[in-house]
Amino acid sequence: MTRSLCLLLALAACRRTAPVEAQPEMATGWREGVAAAHGGAAVVVTAHPEASRAAGQILEGGGNAADAAVAAAIALTLVEPQSSGIGGGGFLLHFDAESRELTAWDGRETAPAATTAELFWADGAPQRFPDVVAGGRSVGTPGLVRMLEQVHRAHGASPWADLVAPSIELSERGFVVTPRLEKMVRGMERQIDPLRKDPTAKAYFYPNGQGLRAGDTLTNPALAATLRALSAGADAFYTGPIAAQIVDAVHGASASQGALTLDDLAAYTPIRGEALCRPYRRFTVCGHGPPSSGGVAVLQLLGLLERFPSDQLDLATADGAHRFVEAARLAMADRNQWVADPAFVPVPVDALLDPAYLAARSALITERRAEVVGAGVIPAPAPVTPPSCPESKDTTHLVVVDATGDAVSLTSSIENAFGSGVMVGGFLLNNQLTDFEIDARTPGGAHPNAAAPCKRPRSSMSPTVVLDEQGQVVMVLGSPGGSRIIQYVARVLVLTLDGGVPLQAAISRPNLAAMGDVVELENDGGSPPWSAELAQGLADRGHTIKQTSLNSGLHGAMWDGASWVGAADPRRDGLVVTPR
Repeated sequence: MTRSLCLLLALAACRRTAPVEAQPEMATGWREGVAAAHGGAAVVVTAHPEASRAAGQILEGGGNAADAAVAAAIALTLVEPQSSGIGGGGFLLHFDAESRELTAWDGRETAPAATTAELFWADGAPQRFPDVVAGGRSVGTPGLVRMLEQVHRAHGASPWADLVAPSIELSERGFVVTPRLEKMVRGMERQIDPLRKDPTAKAYFYPNGQGLRAGDTLTNPALAATLRALSAGADAFYTGPIAAQIVDAVHGASASQGALTLDDLAAYTPIRGEALCRPYRRFTVCGHGPPSSGGVAVLQLLGLLERFPSDQLDLATADGAHRFVEAARLAMADRNQWVADPAFVPVPVDALLDPAYLAARSALITERRAEVVGAGVIPAPAPVTPPSCPESKDTTHLVVVDATGDAVSLTSSIENAFGSGVMVGGFLLNNQLTDFEIDARTPGGAHPNAAAPCKRPRSSMSPTVVLDEQGQVVMVLGSPGGSRIIQYVARVLVLTLDGGVPLQAAISRPNLAAMGDVVELENDGGSPPWSAELAQGLADRGHTIKQTSLNSGLHGAMWDGASWVGAADPRRDGLVVTPR
């Protein structure tokens, strides 16, 4: 074990030191050392400075980690509209330092009661993904607001209205458009562009016919009005005028009409459960279980690598990178075959994470690329009875640790950039139903991730918490990035837990991902960049290499033995704040 990790473990029982000043705001684009060695007694890391500051203010005012996470998630609705917001859903892990209880919260969107497996078919054939994103048909029942309310009731300390107030004020005062938001809006012009198909979204993101520009001050009075109503509680979102506006927008969307109803909204319920945890080296790594595939796949990937000594997992070498991508290929094959909503299909989580099964799968990792990588053979899990429907790729990640040691890791999303493009009440609605298999036909019948009424689509969101041998949290981590999230998170875990690399340096290093038969190497970010020798070494081992953009949004915090050190992904607009 590395010296830094030994120090981390030895001092983990010592808890906090005096807080330090907040990190100054950084420029956008690729940024070196965005949060280098920035420690404190508490820490917040989100994808936007305003959201980080809102959460920091809550902590400074006596709120706890759950309170601050709620405030940040709501603020991101305004300042990072392309990625998340109250029109979407998310997965959250909450660690209680006193009880050492780790709770998993599922706020994933659900399919409307009228959904069928052929949701995205036309003229007897499945449609293309770009043709089904925009409009109401792709909108699932938003789960984030109800989940945040339940998390607050279980773990929060501050009044709910106080957590909404910063975003109301910011919506009215306005925020400065970042270069990243400008780039995302302008990028839509060359892609699916759901924003131009919705008149409300078009007017907001293309004022005067021109896309938003960096430096503009953008206000959102419609969102301020929505949030004022939400100050009384989540019922204002799921019933009454706001719910009616959501349903009308879904049914009236010009690009496509959806099936969401008032009953779907009123019946939405988040799920509280146990985190999915397994040992790795001297640590316990915890994620979220299905319907997110993130927890299972990250733990599988680590389990497949654990037979290799840590010094054989140096990702800057061709051997280490080869082992990582081969493990990723195996984990992703199982993920694609087995993981879906466990309320509708049996998900063999224990079998997939069984040490004997992982050892057999790990033996498939040899000195060269495996020609064929398929899902493993799992004993048939017990069937489940799907519930009755009640009748009543972008994404974001944030972490919060408060001065008592409570911690939150939250990944939230509206799915594609700008979601469905349907805008109502100042916020965008998700397109999460496209996370179901559009063509769910398989030789053995319907795919486990086929759409169905009230079902939650499979996700790759991977909120992660790492515990030490005493059961205390020593790292919180996560990222956006679609199905690549799993590998982004696993890469950082290998670098930190195996290599002793500081968290910020690990996040800032370039990404790699095994996507099917291709190994993607990030070519427009990461420091230091991948070497030509590594790329050639992977090719020599049989891999097809693609140099491409891998725009993660990794955010995390790590206990260094003396304080919490936050780390923000320099590929995005994130900010580390250490409240006083």
